[in-house]
Amino acid sequence: MGKLNGTDRAYDIVLFGATGFVGELTAEYLAAHAPEGLRWAIAGRSAEKLERLRERLGGAPGVVRADVTDPDSVRAMARLARVVATTVGPYITYGEDLVEACADAGTDYLDLTGEPEFVDLTYVRHDARARETGARLVHACGFDSIPHDLGAYFTVRQLPEDVPLRVDGFVRAEGMFSGGTFASALNQFARGRHLLAAARERRHHEPRLMGRRVAAPMGAPRFAKEVGAWALPLPTIDAEVVRRSARALARYGPDFRYRHYAAVERLPFALGGVAGVSAVFAAAQVPPARRWLSDRIKPGEGPSAARRAKSWFSVRFVGEGGGRRVFTEVSGGDPGYDETAKMFAESALALVLDELPETAGQVTPAVAMGDALLARLGAAGITFRVAAVR
Repeated sequence: MGKLNGTDRAYDIVLFGATGFVGELTAEYLAAHAPEGLRWAIAGRSAEKLERLRERLGGAPGVVRADVTDPDSVRAMARLARVVATTVGPYITYGEDLVEACADAGTDYLDLTGEPEFVDLTYVRHDARARETGARLVHACGFDSIPHDLGAYFTVRQLPEDVPLRVDGFVRAEGMFSGGTFASALNQFARGRHLLAAARERRHHEPRLMGRRVAAPMGAPRFAKEVGAWALPLPTIDAEVVRRSARALARYGPDFRYRHYAAVERLPFALGGVAGVSAVFAAAQVPPARRWLSDRIKPGEGPSAARRAKSWFSVRFVGEGGGRRVFTEVSGGDPGYDETAKMFAESALALVLDELPETAGQVTPAVAMGDALLARLGAAGITFRVAAVR
């Protein structure tokens, strides 16, 4: 385990956006699970809210005032910490100044984004600088995309080495998504042309993969006998995160393919889900309709603890290669809030405390934290298991 107080920074971890709904859950998790001697702080724009939260947490964390509309305060925050973990989204609107500040300061950066455009733009604009300073820029450290990224990584480890591998992931969940996630999704739906342009620009900057092939194609809707459910392709950031892990890690083999699905047991529900997403996408193109939708679930709001206690998720993976077929599963409780806060906090703790591979620049959770984060999440109650081998 890495040493605490290993640098001259004032804090090991600064949690930015700590007074939002998911931010408070993350702060509560850190207060309950941070090891003795960890120097951490809560940060945000309202000193009054931060002090109230600090009192509820028993006075343990420090307090840092920072505001996304004040770049100087964001840069000062980045210089105070070894890791800055931010819940402040939509990230395409509020996130880039902090990424830039962390890249310049050599500070590790974590977020909860599910916004492909934001991730592509930060790669193009800040990856090179982060590599120079040693900063690790790790996006998508909540339900987007840790269960899928680490689940695929875990599945690959059960398969033979140096052979072509095929992995499919099937997501089931019962629970509300967060207001921040909904706001980010609406924003992305309304920015289709910008999203495609950012992806093209990233491809121009990414080095070509030599001697290996990695793909994450959009699968077709089908009945998947292997999981006994209708499989609907999920156009989320998760498959791209898995693809980037596979590009970076030779363990994924010389020819790797990943497909990402929602698993729905009954066809009418599957068709209803497709219709619902299509309707939201269409509404997001019209500003008045988009504003109306954004008022339904506001960022910073979320369900009660009782409601969250009834929520769950399961991601089943089917992996094949070298004559071996494995079935694995990642599962846990409330995906949008409780487990996201847990994944986020444990990711920050891993970056500070654990012996990790030497990486820098924009890296995925699997590449940055891999085995260490698997162990942490397993100990924290998120299950990674091999269900069957054939």
